[in-house]
Amino acid sequence: MEINEQHIAAEIKSALIELFGINEAEIQPDAHLADDLGLDSIDAIDMMVRLQNLTGRKFKPEDFKSIRTVADMQRVVKELLEESA
Repeated sequence: MEINEQHIAAEIKSALIELFGINEAEIQPDAHLADDLGLDSIDAIDMMVRLQNLTGRKFKPEDFKSIRTVADMQRVVKELLEESA
């Protein structure tokens, strides 16, 4: 996956729609994954597995803990890609 914020955002949006059937209009950067999008901890793990497969990188446990919103997810993916670039 290239390190391009728009590309990262599009991949995350696509995964949220495909995996969980979330309405595209609801997927905003400030949308809270649990409160706004209805994801639970199992959904979050499914999403992280999907992102690990897309990036080819492993997420650290502390990365999981810092993700609360769509923007947080985008930030973590970007940082992960930049670390290994």
